[in-house]
Amino acid sequence: PIMKARGGGAIVNASIGGGKAPNAGALPTSVMRAAGLNLTKSLAQEFAASNIRVNAICIGYLKSMQWIRRAENGDPSSIYENFSQKIPMGRMGEAEEYADLVAFLSSKRASYITGTAVNLDGGLCPVV
Repeated sequence: PIMKARGGGAIVNASIGGGKAPNAGALPTSVMRAAGLNLTKSLAQEFAASNIRVNAICIGYLKSMQWIRRAENGDPSSIYENFSQKIPMGRMGEAEEYADLVAFLSSKRASYITGTAVNLDGGLCPVV
């Protein structure tokens, strides 16, 4: 209601590529992520007439505190190197790259973008 009263707005949902292309052994998570992407599409349709845009970002491997906490000695370099070998671009993403995409999708420059799920994963997800 607040967004409608203000004349519109933007919602950006966070997801992962598993919602588009599930992996074996990840059934509950993949189903939940696919439902989140469907919710994004449904909300985009529901609120488009109110100028409320709804998009999702399918996040790949990003450098973050979760990897620093998991590293045995507090240095996640070996974790980053291991994941980077699986990513077509050969590196993990930076938190700033995620923040930049959220800022863009939330801005007036993305005023005609709604109902999409953008892959931010260095080419890891095999589907668009």
